[in-house]
Amino acid sequence: MPPSPYRGRFAPSPTGPLHLGSMLAAFGSWLLARHACGQWLIRIEDVDPPREVPAAAEQQLATLAAFGLHSDEPVQYQSHRHAPYRAASERLLAQDKAFHCHCSRADLAGQHGIHRHCVSSQKRAQPAIRLRVPEGSHVTFDDALQGPIAQDVDRDVGDFVLLRADGYWAYQLAVVVDDAEQRISHVVRGADLVDSTPRQILLQRALGVPTPHYLHLPLLLGADGQKLSKSLAAMPVDTDAPLPVLRWLWAALGQPPAPLDAAVSVAELLQHAVAGFDPGRLQKESRSLAGSPPG
Repeated sequence: MPPSPYRGRFAPSPTGPLHLGSMLAAFGSWLLARHACGQWLIRIEDVDPPREVPAAAEQQLATLAAFGLHSDEPVQYQSHRHAPYRAASERLLAQDKAFHCHCSRADLAGQHGIHRHCVSSQKRAQPAIRLRVPEGSHVTFDDALQGPIAQDVDRDVGDFVLLRADGYWAYQLAVVVDDAEQRISHVVRGADLVDSTPRQILLQRALGVPTPHYLHLPLLLGADGQKLSKSLAAMPVDTDAPLPVLRWLWAALGQPPAPLDAAVSVAELLQHAVAGFDPGRLQKESRSLAGSPPG
């Protein structure tokens, strides 16, 4: 049978403007999709309203557009997708693969926050829903850039949340349901999400949906060594001057400068980037912004 078509995505949370680290993930995932002659989608992961910044989603989409990065299908918003998340959780509950949990963080403090069995003595009016993680849930996967990854999900994570006690859907459930429905074949994102992947694979198995291929790009770190989104160096990218930013991101992805030298517009640069991109040159080590990056 012919291989499945490549379908990738970029899925920012609307918690603020896109910075260089965000754009590295966006540009890297876009290049890998185009290199495979595949599709690239944008999904706004607005499933956590308390953390959202007003108008951030619109600003993020405008930034991506300024850099020539457009979704091949209509942009999807997680805030519009409560029904499929509810259906997935109800199916897991009916199959005893998930359960209602009344435990609070304080209840679990003695277990280092890891839920292996309910310890709460009080019922909540609105309990959380957790995935039941069996003993011996050892998950391994081959990351296309980082190499073999393994995690004992039962010991290191425990029964993880699908629906929070405050009524908001957890990231892990939303991303698995959305990736399956959008037929995402390749997930390309930042290395900070490597630890989430074994949980998502367990959930994919529980729901009976395919597991995509994974590639986790290196993080950009501030001069303080913090992940860029948590660092003072996390300034918004300059949408008025996209060419130097794109060239900087291209170099941060391990690509030589020559293919982009002659480009004088965003469209021309992206055309040259697709033609000259070599996935084998991707860097897997995190990079510090101790210098003076553009934007």
